Amino acid sequence: GIKALLDAGIDYDAVDQGIACYCYGDSTSGQRVFYQFGMTQAPVVNVNNNCATGSTGLWMAREKVGRGAADVVMVVGWEKMAKGSLKSPWRDREDPVGRTVEMMVETRGVTDAPVAAQMFGNAGREYMEKYGATAEDFAEIARINHAHSTKNPYSQFRTPYTLSQILSSPTVHHPLTKLQCCPTSDGGAAAIIVSEAFLTAHPHLRSRAILIAGQHLATDAPSLYDRSAISLMGYATTAHAATVALAEAGISSSREEEEDKIRVCELHDCFSANEMITLDALGLCEKGKAHEMVRAGDITYGGGRCVVNPSGGLISKGHPLGATGIAQAAELVWQLRGWAGERGVGGVRVALQHNLGLGGAAVVTVYRRADGGSSDDVVV
Repeated sequence: GIKALLDAGIDYDAVDQGIACYCYGDSTSGQRVFYQFGMTQAPVVNVNNNCATGSTGLWMAREKVGRGAADVVMVVGWEKMAKGSLKSPWRDREDPVGRTVEMMVETRGVTDAPVAAQMFGNAGREYMEKYGATAEDFAEIARINHAHSTKNPYSQFRTPYTLSQILSSPTVHHPLTKLQCCPTSDGGAAAIIVSEAFLTAHPHLRSRAILIAGQHLATDAPSLYDRSAISLMGYATTAHAATVALAEAGISSSREEEEDKIRVCELHDCFSANEMITLDALGLCEKGKAHEMVRAGDITYGGGRCVVNPSGGLISKGHPLGATGIAQAAELVWQLRGWAGERGVGGVRVALQHNLGLGGAAVVTVYRRADGGSSDDVVV
């Protein structure tokens, strides 16, 4: 939080409202966090939207600023997670994703693997069956993300692996092996969202400001239960959020014009299988061609398309649920400012973010430099 305030060049007294993002914690934990910055009696809202919690907080902040309810909103997300796979602490009430799990069991059966790995792994299996992807394609996604993480000092894991090492790591749920699954993580992130009026009143901040050019929060469509393992993982949710956000920003994810070409993307790779289907859903490739994009090297440096998850993604950077969406935003801000160091992507004018939560929610956000520049024009 302090780093975000310093980055924005403001004092906490300038913050009109606070949004606290976390999944595992008591009510009003957000007030406990924000009181460390000051007790100004500003409103604090606590947000829980599964794995999309952080980006939901960003969406709420933008809504508040855009509707004139605030000029400065501070969003802080964090998580301190228990060891092992995700599980609900509640046993005396309906599970919000219970129908999703029931559909998985009815269509694909059930094993003793973690439920999330089964659901996303099944989506990967369907992608293989429909489009011809191989286990090696999913492993290559993980190999690339692990390689990207070596240049990110904020990454939970910074160890590169060969394709063979990833394929030979313990199988969790075919085609997923251990090194293709995100870890449980402790971590935090913060962002400051301000109005155009605030920026106009503080012109010295404009050079480092990043514009949220388009953004949309979507929930599930009826197709969630169409018996497709890919649909069950929120494919339509992501696709709809992307369509609306990109339209608001006035661009297309497949556009090739240099000015609007998406050269960098942070997407929700909780498992390598989800990165595969999300490349499709975001429109970064033709439907059913994501594995060809992976094979061509078009999701990493030196490829012809888009560097995906330069941070290392959830697989390597980690996935502290409430912080993830905000950490993705931070990475893209650094990329657009030209501050990403060794992992910087050249010529970036537009950046794309995707954050997904089963149950369900997807937030897709398009970022631009407020000054119209690119990552080659390093902010000083």
